[in-house]
Amino acid sequence: MAKFVVEFEYNVDRAGRQDLHPAHTDYLRTLTERGVLLLAGPLEDLNGGLLVYETEDRARLQEVLDAEPYVRGGIVARTRIRQWSPGKGTWIAAHALPVA
Repeated sequence: MAKFVVEFEYNVDRAGRQDLHPAHTDYLRTLTERGVLLLAGPLEDLNGGLLVYETEDRARLQEVLDAEPYVRGGIVARTRIRQWSPGKGTWIAAHALPVA
């Protein structure tokens, strides 16, 4: 499984996203339950959000992003995607399997 860091930059302010926000939240909840969405939240210094996904490959990630209500609604002005290989830090340590 591959991990991807995705940055969304919106072309509307928070108020302009309110109509799509319930669908966006429900979609993220579904992805979380399926183990696809690892982290998500708004960026403090940009009108956007940062999301971390785990999918089979880049093609599957694109399918996930294409179904995102904010993307389908046309309010994502820019998407930046980076494949990521985390290997250190407290989150990694917390999810490490015990050595048998």
